[in-house]
Amino acid sequence: MQTLSIQIQDNYMQQFMNFVKESHSKITVSKDKNLELDTYFYERQEQLHQDLEDVESGKSEMVSHSDLWNNIHKHLKSK
Repeated sequence: MQTLSIQIQDNYMQQFMNFVKESHSKITVSKDKNLELDTYFYERQEQLHQDLEDVESGKSEMVSHSDLWNNIHKHLKSK
């Protein structure tokens, strides 16, 4: 079995659901919990993976938590 993500035009939804109902032995429809919680879940996931690859390859540098806060405090003091 394969999983697909589809988008259906509002005015076609009823026809699509009729098709699914007629094909119920071959099609399973379920809501994606990740998308219910965050409509950009998969975009964010892809970006996170890219960020991690960039850090591992040396393309980007990860800043430590303490360095980050030290930089923030320095910035606020300079204003």
